[in-house]
Amino acid sequence: MSFTLPDFDLDAFVTATLAEDLGLAGDITSEAVIPADAVFDGVMDSREAVIVAGLPIAEAFFRRLDPDVEIELLAKDGDRVPAGSDLMRLRGKARAMLTAERSALNTVQHLTGIATMTRTYVDKIAGAGATLLDTRKTIPGLRVLEKYATRMGGATNHRMGLWDAAMIKDNHVAVAGGVGEAVRRAKDAGIERIIVEVDRVDQIEPALAAGATHLLLDNMDPPTLRGAVRLVGGRVPTEASGGVRLDTIRAIAETGVTYISVGRLTQSAPAADIGLDFANA
Repeated sequence: MSFTLPDFDLDAFVTATLAEDLGLAGDITSEAVIPADAVFDGVMDSREAVIVAGLPIAEAFFRRLDPDVEIELLAKDGDRVPAGSDLMRLRGKARAMLTAERSALNTVQHLTGIATMTRTYVDKIAGAGATLLDTRKTIPGLRVLEKYATRMGGATNHRMGLWDAAMIKDNHVAVAGGVGEAVRRAKDAGIERIIVEVDRVDQIEPALAAGATHLLLDNMDPPTLRGAVRLVGGRVPTEASGGVRLDTIRAIAETGVTYISVGRLTQSAPAADIGLDFANA
């Protein structure tokens, strides 16, 4: 198995996750109930229509506890599959499979849930010309994986962290003394990507004049967004953000904004209904 993500250590993730579950005593249930030589066949399946994400990571959990496990992936990350689809078949040491089960399922359920919600938003704005972005509203420690899941759902990653672009928001503006002053300070610091959040149309020209390279139009209704986009006139990319819902995103996309960012993709996506059923070999 080969699965790599930039800035993500799969081995360390598997080690830490299993250590959290095993504690100092290990899987006392499997050790007590399951014979050491027992073998189980298993099938991981989705009980609902989903966009798959996280299968290679689930595989890593099973292989960590049984390097000789036989695994057949029946879908790949990014696939849209109907309810009742088998995702993975495996055959290995029963104790190892049962011990790894929860960690593997938690990961696939969470990431698939994110990918599935993301695709519903992507589908909603298809053809409107706007690109869906994720945000930094991620569970601490899981950002790389959660943003991977949004990519599997069809979104584009926005900032990965505080380090890859300046994001000047209302509190920065308040402390700096104004939009223009905040942008000038970022520009003077040599920052190339300067994203500026504006919640009023009258902040647009000062931000652009000072050197903003991207405008985040925060909590504006569609008519206001449309006017803001006309005012910007293509000088920099525009991004609609704040309170975007599935029932409002199409109207937002049709205002002409370049991007729409949605925090709930990672903040509120429900876990997918995915299970792992075992049967005696």
